[in-house]
Amino acid sequence: MVVLLSIWFVVSYLLGIVFVEPLNQFHLGGFPVGFWFAQQGSIFVFIILTFVYAFGMDQIDRRHGVDEGPAPSGSKSSTETAE
Repeated sequence: MVVLLSIWFVVSYLLGIVFVEPLNQFHLGGFPVGFWFAQQGSIFVFIILTFVYAFGMDQIDRRHGVDEGPAPSGSKSSTETAE
């Protein structure tokens, strides 16, 4: 968890705000890298972090025996049974 928060902080604050000027010396796809991180790169990293977090939480759930597991075939979803 601390690692994911650290990555989030580095990408959003340091690369997107603090180090924009030095990063703007380099270009990625025709745009300065600092601008790219502030506009697009951080979004990609946040999406990846979300999937990594979900995968990690699934692993912890399985380890402690509280995972959801696959739904039995022929069973109704919770929205269908509420009717």
